[in-house]
Amino acid sequence: MQMLHIVNKSPLDRNALDSALRMAKPGSTILLIEDGIYAVTKGNKAEGAIREAMKTVTVSALWPDLEARGMQDTVIDGVKQVDYSGFVDLVAESSSVMSWL
Repeated sequence: MQMLHIVNKSPLDRNALDSALRMAKPGSTILLIEDGIYAVTKGNKAEGAIREAMKTVTVSALWPDLEARGMQDTVIDGVKQVDYSGFVDLVAESSSVMSWL
């Protein structure tokens, strides 16, 4: 099992995403929630880093947070969208969880 990295801050506000990307080992999962979902939208400043990360880690975004912000149709191809049940599954399947604040 691998680590789950949870990022809830916008890449425009904090460097939490950069830290998570730097520390994520191959096979890990990065889950974007709350304002973190802006990192997985097409055309944002983090798009290149997200696309590069997807070569070695799984990148997921919480669907209800995408929908609440009207961003569900702008998600980068290859990003997995999960609901709350999927969020719980990711936590249960991971050997450890790190929340990046």
